[in-house]
Amino acid sequence: VQLVESGGGVVQPGGSLRLSCAASGFPFSIHFMSWYRQAPGKERDWVASISSTSGITTVADSVKGRFTISRDNDKNTVYLRMSSLKSEDTAVYYCKNEWGNWGQGTQVTVSS
Repeated sequence: VQLVESGGGVVQPGGSLRLSCAASGFPFSIHFMSWYRQAPGKERDWVASISSTSGITTVADSVKGRFTISRDNDKNTVYLRMSSLKSEDTAVYYCKNEWGNWGQGTQVTVSS
């Protein structure tokens, strides 16, 4: 199983980023996929999830209206579109599959 996140970086407050998580080694199209984040000195928190085939999504209240999760089952990839970014969104972002496998994370820093 491999989950590889990408797309992180440094962005100014109010900016946007799109994170990607490329998956392999498991039946991606039937897996419920999630994004989490971990800020310095804090616990890892759930951000958003998307179901397998129906594409039903749920997001945390803290990012509702700003973040959107999506997936492309043909590309075995799950995305997290982030907009109106705030300094408190600064964290390492991870994706996770239904089996509990994690990627290595991608750093997002929101700073002026």
